[in-house]
Amino acid sequence: MASRCYLRLFFLLFLAALSACSSRKMEFRLNPIEIDPLLQQDNLTLSVSFDPSKVIQLSWHPRVFFYENFLADEDCDHLIALAEGKLDKVVVDASKENSNISSITVSNGMFLSRGQDEVVSKIEKRISTWTFLPKEYGEDLLVEHSLVNESYEPHYDYYHDKSKLAVAGHRVMTVLMYLSNVSRGGETIFPQLKLKETQIKDDTWSPCAATNYAVKPIKGSAILFFNLHPDATPDETSLHGSCTVAEGEKWTATKWIHVRDFNSSDNVIVSDAGCTDEDANCPHWAAIGECKRNSVYMLGTPDYYGSCRKSCGAC
Repeated sequence: MASRCYLRLFFLLFLAALSACSSRKMEFRLNPIEIDPLLQQDNLTLSVSFDPSKVIQLSWHPRVFFYENFLADEDCDHLIALAEGKLDKVVVDASKENSNISSITVSNGMFLSRGQDEVVSKIEKRISTWTFLPKEYGEDLLVEHSLVNESYEPHYDYYHDKSKLAVAGHRVMTVLMYLSNVSRGGETIFPQLKLKETQIKDDTWSPCAATNYAVKPIKGSAILFFNLHPDATPDETSLHGSCTVAEGEKWTATKWIHVRDFNSSDNVIVSDAGCTDEDANCPHWAAIGECKRNSVYMLGTPDYYGSCRKSCGAC
């Protein structure tokens, strides 16, 4: 109940900041907001400010916002450099639209720890300024690399499995940042967004994007979308996916933000009876480091039995 009351207040504050918008598109008309010096920790000097006038509302159902040049080119290149050569198969727990489809997506990526270095800290603080939520509510930053013919099927970022809510509640919103341009394809799509007819598209869009409302991957830009309604219930119109990369390669960085502090290490179960693996891939996932990177899914929490406890040596 307390979480819902907090979220209602948060959404009211967020929506109040958008009062100047129209029904189709809005642009903030406020002066740029400089980062509060009190937020500068660990002797970090921030050279960027958050400019609300650059935020464009793409949709209200679901709530989707676009920010061009959210990241500088050097920020994008730095994140890629941190992950390049260290990418591995990462287990991403997402709720698919079709319950008959496995809820596990395996991507080629790497998690960057919160506050890993000055650039990561700077980006996390910009996200916190944009979302009005503390950076402690966010998961580690996931950097992913997609090559030709790779895509993501439509899915939800909120949890269908209520047992997962014990750690930090739902993922209230997602911030997706594009770290590279894509020659063709790789667009982010929202299949249930009903404004696709308002988009003017030419032959530079992929066939997948032509039949959905889509956002092109442009280096440095970011989209923020809500996975929950203002009353904290899941928003089914937040269904989203990625079109196949037709030419080039795609780099992205994703920050999932929860309704409260997210610190899975405080909630991991270290021992229990009946130690089992729930998936045949568990030994492989454990071997590539998923027990540490994805401890919630692999090891579990006090209210959620982990899927790979045996392979992770938790019991």
